[in-house]
Amino acid sequence: MRAVIQRVTEASCKVDGQITGNISTGFLVLLGIEDADGKEDLDWLAQKIVGLRVFSDENGLMNKALTDVDGNILLISQFTLFAATKKGNRPGFNRAAKPEIAIPLYEQMILKLSALLNKKVETGIFGADMKISLLNDGPVTILIDTKNKE
Repeated sequence: MRAVIQRVTEASCKVDGQITGNISTGFLVLLGIEDADGKEDLDWLAQKIVGLRVFSDENGLMNKALTDVDGNILLISQFTLFAATKKGNRPGFNRAAKPEIAIPLYEQMILKLSALLNKKVETGIFGADMKISLLNDGPVTILIDTKNKE
C-alpha cells in the first residue's frame, strides 16, 4: 500500500457535483493498493497514519497526532499511486490491485481508521471520477509505502 498524506485545514470530495466527504483539520489520505497488499499492510499503515505527529504543539513544533488535535480523515482511493513510468510517456497501472482485491481492503481501511480515531472517516467513492479540493496546511505532505517499512 502507498499513501500520500496531506495535513489540511479543510478538504472535500465531490462526485457528480455532490459532496461525498468533507473534513476540517486533519489528513487528506490518498491510498493506493496493489495485489500484494494484505491485512498486515493495512494494520501497519493505519497505525502509522493515526500516529503521525505532524500537528503543531504549543511551541510550534510538529509534535501532535490526529487524536491530539481532534483531527479528521478524508480517505480517497487512488490506483494511480502505482503508476509505472519508466517506459514511454503513458503510465501503466499493472501493479495496482483490481477492484475485487482493492475494494475490500479500502473498506477495511475505512473501518480500521474509524476505530483508531473513534470517529467516522470521510471518503470518496471507489472508482468514481472524483474532484478533490483541499487547503494544504504547511504544506505538510508525507509519503508512506508499506513495502518500505525500514
